[in-house]
Amino acid sequence: MRFTPLSALIKTSPSVRRPVPWACAVVVAASALLPVSLSSAQVVSDPANTSALPSLGGGEGISISAERRLGDRIARSIYQDPDYLDDPLLVDYLQALWQPLLGSARARGDVPPELAERMAWELMISRERTVNAFALPGGYLGVNLGLLAVTERPEEVASVLAHELSHVSQRHIARLMSREERMAPWMMGAMILGALAAGSNAQVASAAIAGGTAAAAQTQLNFSRDMEREADRVGFGVLSGAGFDAQGFVSMFDKLQQASRLNDDGSFPYLRSHPLSGERIADMRARLPQGPMATQAPAANLVASPAPAPSILNLDLPGVRPGTAAAPVAAGRPGPSVELHTLMSSRARVLAENGPDRMRSWLQVGQGPTARPGERYAAALSALRLGQRDKALELAQKLRDTVAPDARFAADALMLELLLSPSTSPATPAQTALLAELRDRSLAGASRAAVMLGAQAAIASGQPQRAVSRLQSWVVLQSRDALAWQTLARAYQVQGQPLRAVRAEAEARVAHLDYSGAVDRFRAAQSLPVAERSADSMEMAIVDSRRRDVEVLLRESVREEEDSKR
Repeated sequence: MRFTPLSALIKTSPSVRRPVPWACAVVVAASALLPVSLSSAQVVSDPANTSALPSLGGGEGISISAERRLGDRIARSIYQDPDYLDDPLLVDYLQALWQPLLGSARARGDVPPELAERMAWELMISRERTVNAFALPGGYLGVNLGLLAVTERPEEVASVLAHELSHVSQRHIARLMSREERMAPWMMGAMILGALAAGSNAQVASAAIAGGTAAAAQTQLNFSRDMEREADRVGFGVLSGAGFDAQGFVSMFDKLQQASRLNDDGSFPYLRSHPLSGERIADMRARLPQGPMATQAPAANLVASPAPAPSILNLDLPGVRPGTAAAPVAAGRPGPSVELHTLMSSRARVLAENGPDRMRSWLQVGQGPTARPGERYAAALSALRLGQRDKALELAQKLRDTVAPDARFAADALMLELLLSPSTSPATPAQTALLAELRDRSLAGASRAAVMLGAQAAIASGQPQRAVSRLQSWVVLQSRDALAWQTLARAYQVQGQPLRAVRAEAEARVAHLDYSGAVDRFRAAQSLPVAERSADSMEMAIVDSRRRDVEVLLRESVREEEDSKR
């Protein structure tokens, strides 16, 4: 399984070609196909309309737990794919958009308590640079780097997330699964994974779904027109209810429509899974209020987020708070600014790129005297990937000097990443002092990016105990944070605590639903020399207990797969 620490995201050589992409289309899951009947329609309250409109059906014939199990099975495979990207900065940014949307959906009644509790509600990022987003069974949603790269404003990304959220909340996946009774759940999962792995390669896609029933079920990969309209309608209400400018729906549609007119060359697979129609676009335009759109507050008790002082590192994204992804947004805060979105869009663009030519071009543009913040960000990141660390540090400092206050934390985080990157020359006193300053402020931060960066900086600067202390408190609240467990394992290893390090590696695998791998790591911990095991009897007891717990999960997982094949 691949775990990607933040410091390892930036490669000094861009020549490595990644494997076949896994996110082809909102495939929602073409999935499905459990033998169940459709249920009756349910009424969904939509503030965008003056009347309550009926949904197309709740999909209650397929249990939420069955859908979640299928989603977990697919997610387990996605976690192991090299195209899966756990970038704390981008994850935090998407969470700043996602949490208000989920809170709005719950407040509107689109996501009832049972659905909120039992679905995963997890965002996943793919390195793929095609413009796409997707929803999977069980409440897993994903975004390609390409989608972040082409958008210009946060509400455009939020509109896509709101649309995908509505596919899940309206049980569209479950209803698709009820259409085909001939396919077993394990075949559904295999077909979905095949479609995801195919990416935009039509030949691979054809091979992935070739043969009898699977070929016939290819038509189920896309949502129906009625489902798309319903997701638009509900998503529009969720977006505006969360406080985002609903114009984001229209501007995103305009981008997709323009791509469609240019005869989509494969860069916009979202168009194939969510085909646009004049009716859909007109409906969204008609829902906009007349005159300038005033952004609504996502909650009654709106608390303004003060702009951080330029000299203070602030890695805490507006709207991002520690807690589970399904937690409602309390006392909603303003969403990310356009300035912050520009930097995150630039980050996505560079991380999705493999060839050096574009990065050289971005580097040249970003060095110009009139370069904008997004261009400088892309240039600094490109310089590092091209092996020009000193140039990257110079550009990052210029960015820190000129970026808007509410996006300053992103520039500081970039600088800390650069300082943590490998170097052939010793650090200067100024660089050492800056690293210590950014490390300390990161460790004191509350966002995931701050914690991960601060912990990595503490390990790199010879203070692993500070990383251990911060990460231990973090994983108590975020037990399914694989990257945190993996970073904690590194800190324990540096401290000379192999038992705790191996146990943390096992917990990282549990977080990614790899129960077999986790059991292997727990057994490895139990097989350490007696002296190492007896030195920490409390930790050894935890290892023994956790191994038994995970073995139960492994047996249940194996039994479910065997039952589904009968």
